[in-house]
This record gives sequence, structure tokens and C-alpha cells, in this order.
Amino acid sequence: MAAVRTSSEITFNRIAIVAVLLVTIIFLAPIYWIASTAFKPRNLATTIPPTVVFQPEISPFVKLFTKRSQLRSPPSPEEYAAAPWWERVVFNGGEKIVRDGKGQVQWSGYPSRFMNSLIVAITSTVLAVGMGTFTAYGFSRFKVKGEADLLFFILSTRMLPPVVVAIPMFLMYRAVGLNDSHVGLIILYTAFNLSFSVWLMKGFMDEIPKEYEEAALVDGYTRIEAFFKIVLPEAATGIAATAVFCFITAWNEYAFALIMTSRRAQTAPPFIPSQVGAGLPDWTVIAAGTFLFLLPVAIFTFLLRNHLLRGMSFGAIRK
Repeated sequence: MAAVRTSSEITFNRIAIVAVLLVTIIFLAPIYWIASTAFKPRNLATTIPPTVVFQPEISPFVKLFTKRSQLRSPPSPEEYAAAPWWERVVFNGGEKIVRDGKGQVQWSGYPSRFMNSLIVAITSTVLAVGMGTFTAYGFSRFKVKGEADLLFFILSTRMLPPVVVAIPMFLMYRAVGLNDSHVGLIILYTAFNLSFSVWLMKGFMDEIPKEYEEAALVDGYTRIEAFFKIVLPEAATGIAATAVFCFITAWNEYAFALIMTSRRAQTAPPFIPSQVGAGLPDWTVIAAGTFLFLLPVAIFTFLLRNHLLRGMSFGAIRK
């Protein structure tokens, strides 16, 4: 027979629900603000009080992907009618799309920067998680002399603020020709995420019973076969959780991307703030770039959401 809840318990539950709703609203408010600004007309982006109800536009996204300049004189009716719909929305904002001598549209640098972010973040995440998994397996399954000292040394690489080594790293990269290159950023982000990957994955490896591997070895498997066929599937949850955190770190990194790159390998974080219009900053374009930048990491995290709770609860807190 179910116990009857007291009035104090009901009151506490209601307070807890209200608290959760308030925290959710507080955390989601900036995301809503960015998303709504990305679809606002430019004249409504900075109104006081803020405009909540408005007619959505896609002109910020058109401006984000194209180069544009201030419109000195209104286009003729014939020119306006002959322009494609996405160019007309730019005309309506008092600007025009820049074209070359052959009349081809000049695209902005955002697509290439976005692709650079994908290349660098995905590659560095795969490398950091892969090397971290092998390293954690070695520490977990074999007796390593000075294991505690080595693990502490690996962890100590995260204790130094990255900005402290930014200038020396820039000089080193310039000397060896890795400045403004994908390889340079990938190496940097991999090294930065490796310590976190090792420590998190070691906790997961410690949770996998050694008896599984011993049984596989008795059945004739080699050590490497037992690792790939027995240990790796059992550690899939930990690998997924570690990959999420490493990807978010590499995806959002700003300081090194700003200092180490200038054009060819520049990622989206330092590029988005540079998207300003003629005169005053065009916050709708910046919001549009930020909104698109949020999507990959949001989708990646959503797809692996079932692994995150266990990844936060285990591994990192066990010895």
C-alpha cells in the first residue's frame, strides 16, 4: 500500500519543480536570445526594451555567407526585379552584395572557417580519445613503475592556463612552419585534450573486470584481439562521453585559434566576431554565425546524450 505523502513533502516537490524550471529558463535564455537575434531585422536587434514578437528574416544568414558593401544609391526597379530573392533581402537592408569583374558573387570566409573548425575538432578529438584510450588501458592493466607520478604529470598539463604558453607556442610554430596550419591546431588541441582523455578513460578501464580478458586469452585470443573485441565494446560508453567533452573543448577554443591562425586555417570562433557591417556592428550577422556554430556540437551531444550521465558519474570520480 503506497504511503500517503505529507503536505510538507508536496510543498517541497513543488518548490523543487519551480527551482528546476527557473534554472532551465536561466540556462536557455542566452540560447533563445542568440537564436531569435539571428532571425531579426537589423533595426530590431538592439531595441530597448527588446523586441520579442517580430517577423523572422533570413537576411542575416545571407549576409553571413556573402561579402557586402554599403548601398550608396537605391537600385533601379529593373535591377531590383532582376536580382535573386536572397540579394533583394540585402538591398532591403541598405547594402549590396559584392561581385567580381565577371559578375560572380563574392562569398565570405565563414564557410571555410566553419569547415576548418570541423576538420580540426573532429581530427583532434579522434586522436585524443584514441591515444587516451590506449594509454588508459596500459595504466589500468599493467604495472607501470612510477604510475602515480606519471598520471600526475599527465594531469599537470591541464593546470597551466593556456594563455601563458600562447606566445612561446606561437614562436615555436612560426619557427617550424606550423603557424596558420590545420596540423598545428590539431597537434595543439590533441595535446590539450589528451590528459583529460587519459584520466577519464582510466576510470572506465578500471571498471571493466579483468576476468573478461582472461577468459578471452584462455579461449585463444591475443592481447590485442581481446582489447578490440572485449574491452573496447565494454568501454564504448566511456569513449563516447570522453569524445563529447574533447569535441566541445576543441570546438569552442578561441585564444589559440586567434593567435596561431590568421587566414588559411582560422576556425569559426575568432572569425565570427569580425563580422561587422558598415558603420555599426551588425549583431544579426554575428548571431546567425553563432547560431550555426552551435548546431554541430548540439547535435553531437544530443546523439550521445545517453552516455553522458554515466560518463559524468563514473570513471572520473573512481580511483
